[in-house]
Amino acid sequence: MKYYIKLKAGREKSVQRRHPWIFSGAIESESPGIPKGESVEIRSSKNEVIATGSYSPDSQIRSRIWAFSPVEMNPDFISTAIRHSIARRKGYEKELSTNALRLINAEADFLPGLTVDKYDNIIVCQIHSSGAEYFRTTIIATLSELYPDASIYEKSDDEVRAREGLPPSSGLLKGQDIPDEIEISENGFRILVDIKNGHKTGFYLDQRAARKALMKYAEGKTVLNCFSYSGAFSMAALKAGAQKLINVDSSLPALETAEKNRVLNGFAQESMENIADDVFKYLRKCRDAARKYDIIILDPPKFADMRSRVEDAARGYKDINLLAMKLLNPGGILLSFSCSGAISPEFFQKLLADAATDASKDFEILEH
Repeated sequence: MKYYIKLKAGREKSVQRRHPWIFSGAIESESPGIPKGESVEIRSSKNEVIATGSYSPDSQIRSRIWAFSPVEMNPDFISTAIRHSIARRKGYEKELSTNALRLINAEADFLPGLTVDKYDNIIVCQIHSSGAEYFRTTIIATLSELYPDASIYEKSDDEVRAREGLPPSSGLLKGQDIPDEIEISENGFRILVDIKNGHKTGFYLDQRAARKALMKYAEGKTVLNCFSYSGAFSMAALKAGAQKLINVDSSLPALETAEKNRVLNGFAQESMENIADDVFKYLRKCRDAARKYDIIILDPPKFADMRSRVEDAARGYKDINLLAMKLLNPGGILLSFSCSGAISPEFFQKLLADAATDASKDFEILEH
């Protein structure tokens, strides 16, 4: 391989522990003039080749690892990795009774910077890293071959791509133009997904298990769904027999989709209320009005996308959980989530424990 990155003494330990990122501060030296996205050897301080990665000169994450060994990077390597990732999901749609599935989960599938979701007959991809961008043609060609009848839509328009020094890129890559809303099924209910304008690839597929877990507790309950987005948690609760649902989100379009989902699933109009408000402010209004709920769902957006913001994020997480805990009826259930990678599970659990102490409430952890 023509290019290399050499690590400082001791910095190879993270690679040996299979961490998929090389930060700029870990680098002792590198080949001059490495093109953006080009593949590089990752060398230890003793000059041993210990991994193969891509190069991103504009990012603090200077290299994302393709393989924890020396490999020859070429289109065949990428195409094979894509095929292996999708093959691992074979049978999932039938097993999960859904027509929506994550096919490629970036670093977890040894394809850093590449996320691919399938919504019925539409493939949505996000190309976030310089390395994935370098192999863009191969990625699209392989997906086209594996799904010849599907439309392929790109939605690479978030700040992760910007930090890689890449411009936003969205639009139809193959097939017929996609409709404004796609219908998917999950856990016995139906959901409309707005791929073009919605969050992420249009929907939060990663919360499927959590939505299913909610269904065990929701029958006959009053449920407050905060940061409700398009109401998927609400559909799960209503499907399970919840008595009353209140959605709270700052986005009117998201709440309009939630209402469409209620109608789509045939739930009564009086079973669900949509409130456009800031969740922090709304929870305080509920506290001041002494309102109570049987179940509260907190699934906020990312509060910390980097370690420098952890302190502010921790305050935000503790604040909303403290408020929610005070609003629960005796025996009530709180579903609380964090999608901030910089907040570890252990730290998040400590924040919940601190909130419970300040709320003077006893809690039992039912599920992780």
